[in-house]
This record gives sequence, structure tokens and C-alpha cells, in this order.
Amino acid sequence: MPEARRDVDRLAAGVLAGDRLELARAITLVESELPEHRELAERLVEAALPGARPSLRVGVSGPPGVGKSTLIDALGRHVVDGGRSLAVLAVDPSSHVTGGSVLGDKTRMSRLAASSRSFIRPSPSRGVLGGIARRTREVIALCEAAGFDAVFVETVGVGQSEHEAAGLVDSFIVLVAPGSGDELQGMKRGILEVADVVAVNKADGIDRERAEQAAVGLSNALGLFSRTAGAGATPVLILSALEERGVSELWSAVETFVAGAKSRGAYAERRSRDRLAWFRGELERALRERFLAAPGVGEKLGELEGLVAAGGVAPSRAVRELLG
Repeated sequence: MPEARRDVDRLAAGVLAGDRLELARAITLVESELPEHRELAERLVEAALPGARPSLRVGVSGPPGVGKSTLIDALGRHVVDGGRSLAVLAVDPSSHVTGGSVLGDKTRMSRLAASSRSFIRPSPSRGVLGGIARRTREVIALCEAAGFDAVFVETVGVGQSEHEAAGLVDSFIVLVAPGSGDELQGMKRGILEVADVVAVNKADGIDRERAEQAAVGLSNALGLFSRTAGAGATPVLILSALEERGVSELWSAVETFVAGAKSRGAYAERRSRDRLAWFRGELERALRERFLAAPGVGEKLGELEGLVAAGGVAPSRAVRELLG
């Protein structure tokens, strides 16, 4: 273990020095599911945190096929061309067989990946709800420790369960497509309420007019929702990520939102809430693991699961018996 700890210290030093290879290795350690790696991963994050400086965190969400990866490729190149460094964390749906990423968004961001100022890391969600992976917060901390000016988080984008992703970024973009029904159906109140910027993508060719109509409908819908005190109306933009039209305007909207949040104190409050959510999530996982490891619990759990599956006992009663 002492040798392993020395390796972690060297790894942390490499991350703080901005070494991309060491950052990739550090993320692999943090995302590992092996119990023997947990303490080392915690030591690594603790070593890296003091040297981290806040990056501009941007979340991008939307249903599959709406063009999230295409947008991030275009928006990311706009950011790096402006002189900033960028890390992209693409949270992919997981394979139920291997647990690994299914989509592999890095292949759809080839132009951004070619930039020396960018770092792209796909991560499997492994069934975790909220639009992010289990260790996304730790990975963001490592990217900030590595000195990236901005961090993009592309969520799984499977519905209205993206609220946790919205909480860990400074600006949350919800992407919709014209004429798909998303503007009034799939992207209902739950996801719209946490959107800081809404963008109607694929506003090109014959869909340009439909995109404009969708934007009007979304603006009207968003006007019905209450906003945080001092916050303006949620901006709704139309763009074509494919043709790279409206991309710079989207980035300006993000920067304007973050600047306003900082002036109101909402930026610091959001970061504080996210740190608390991180703590509470870790606490819940630790308590669950400790409880399940207690003597006799595993055997009793298996017995009750069999009864519940057979319909012999109500799940609520089985829980009381297990805790009892």
C-alpha cells in the first residue's frame, strides 16, 4: 500500500502539471469499481483539490438524436479557438452486458478532438440516474486541477431525470429539435425548469421555419414558470450545429447567464449546493454498503428478495423486516 500511495502522489502531481496522459490515468482510477481502488481514488482527489481552480462548467442535455455531440464539437471549437482550454466529459448509456459506454461520443467530435487545447473523455453511466456517471463530480475536480478553463458535461439525455446534472454545472443547456414534439412533450416542465439556456437545434434547410415556431412555443411555455429571484427569462435560441450557425450566440448566452449568476450570488450558492449533494450521495452509498456488509444481512436480503419476487410479501413489509 505505501508504494501505491506514492504512485497516487505522483499521479496527482502529473494532473496538477496538466499532463493529459496522467489525467486520463487518474480518471480511470477514480471511475474504477474495484473496492481496493476506492481509498486510492479518494487520496488522489484530496491531493488534487487544493490546486484546482474553478472552470466554467457547462452541461448539455437533450434527447438522443438531437445533436448534442455535433453541438459540442462546434461549440467546443469556438471555445478553444478563442484561446481557452476545454475538457469534455461525455456520459454515455452503458451496455447491460459489459457495463461500458455504448455510443462513444469521442468519434463524433473528431474536429474538436484534434485540437491540442481539448481533452475528451467518454464515461459509461452504469445505470446511474440524473444524466451523469457515478464519479462525474470527481472527474470534474480532476479536470479543474489540470487547469482547464472550461468543462463541458454531455448528459445521457434520456428524459426528465437530468436534474442532478443541472446542479453540478454553472450553466445548463437543454437542446431540442424542431417538429419532434420535444418542445412540448418530451421536454416538459421538469427539465425546462432547470434549463438555463434552451436551444432549438437543426434549424437548417426546410426545418428552419419549424425551428422558429418551436422557439416561440418554448418561449411562451417558459414564461409560465417562476424563476429564481433576480434571474431573467430563460433565453431560447435557434441554431444549426451542423452548419455552425448560432453557435457563437449560444456561447454568449452561456457567458451572460454565468456573469449574471455571479453578480446575484447564485453562482456561489449553486456550487455550495453541489458540494452538499456530493457529500450526501457519498454518505448514502457508504451507509448502504456498510449495512449490506453487516453479519446476516446478505442472507436475510436474499431470502426476502425471493419472497418479494414470488409475491409472498409486500416490498414495504420486506424492507421493515430487513431493517427490523
